[in-house]
Amino acid sequence: MNVNKKAGELMNKLRAEVPLVHCMTNYVTVNDVANALLAIGASPIMSDDCHDVEDIVSISKALVINIGTLNERTIASMLLAGKKANAMHIPVILDPVGAGASAYRNETTKKIIEEVKLDVLRGNLSEVSFVAGLEVSTKGVDSSDADADKDAVAIAKAVAGKLGCIAAITGAVDTVSDGKRVLQVQNGHPMLSKVTGTGCMTSALTGAFVAVGEDTVYAAAAAIAATGIAGELAYEAAKEKGTGSFRVALIDAYSRMCENTFMEMGKIEELTL
Repeated sequence: MNVNKKAGELMNKLRAEVPLVHCMTNYVTVNDVANALLAIGASPIMSDDCHDVEDIVSISKALVINIGTLNERTIASMLLAGKKANAMHIPVILDPVGAGASAYRNETTKKIIEEVKLDVLRGNLSEVSFVAGLEVSTKGVDSSDADADKDAVAIAKAVAGKLGCIAAITGAVDTVSDGKRVLQVQNGHPMLSKVTGTGCMTSALTGAFVAVGEDTVYAAAAAIAATGIAGELAYEAAKEKGTGSFRVALIDAYSRMCENTFMEMGKIEELTL
């Protein structure tokens, strides 16, 4: 199976169906997340009030929960939205931003995982390692260099098996697993780590691709590849102009993405284990 072709077909399907994606994301990145979803062909809706979230998730095709800027009010709303999504069989994507960095984030991550059935857990190696129960050296919201020697394939498989969901670890090489199958994505550019919100955008895009995909492991890999490819294209467009120009070029790259983009540039590979 040509997984890059499959990703391209999903891209076409996403643009044709324009899925509504409910994002409970953080206030640092909310605007870029919404623009990334619009650019890729989805429709974003941002809602995090407990009086609103159940109605909003009910009309959505995916729910994306991002714990980047936590407070008691939004945690309660996340749980309400997640449980409503579960009841309506709407896929739930969790981005455990900074898990391992503070007791509050750790407790929140565990509570969401215990009370909401996830379809995809998307995070960096430090964050997903924390969920796996490993000791981590999280550096704020970024993956720590001290965790770089951890086996991403083994961790992704373990977390996927533990939670019964897709585990997606993003980094220099991205790893996606359902506990048995493993896909790796080698698209990307170092500049992606110099602009805040690229991980949040990727989690939101995961919601969009999963909303239209029949096989969640391939949909998650396609979403991650979309950001990697967009990063490559953005750097070619912005070159050395700086991170502001790169950020704009990234949204431009999402907006121009099509099936041929994945066929020509996709570096998704399914591992033989």
